[in-house]
Amino acid sequence: MECTVSWTGDAGTRSAMGFVAETGSGHILTMDGAPDAAKPENGGQNLAPRPMETVLAGTGGCTAYDVVLILKRGRHRVERCSVKLTSERADKDPKVFTKIHMHFTVAGKGIPAAAVERAIAMSHDIYCSASIMLAKTAEITTSFDLIET
Repeated sequence: MECTVSWTGDAGTRSAMGFVAETGSGHILTMDGAPDAAKPENGGQNLAPRPMETVLAGTGGCTAYDVVLILKRGRHRVERCSVKLTSERADKDPKVFTKIHMHFTVAGKGIPAAAVERAIAMSHDIYCSASIMLAKTAEITTSFDLIET
């Protein structure tokens, strides 16, 4: 796996902290910093997610992918799945994630709650590389709602 991240800013402009990532699969992802009124050259223009937001979003995508796949392999009729991640970060550099809560909402027909709980646990403990890496610095907790459709 590879990715090239390129700075898009100009040291003399307000967009000094914009970046574009091109993934090995050929997709583009933009990132930007928060505006800094005191030092505009150190801030971004708020045109894209922050790099740490993309880490959190990627983790959500990784675990939601696992949960849907595990449920589908168990022949459960999954119609929708989402995960809302909330986090806390350290106050001082490096400002790593210290707490992450993942709240899943799974909808489908006749899915047992135990199957959803098992799929989340399997993702968290075995399959989701992103959450397993983040668990080195963050306490990760999970919860879920199951909606019968």
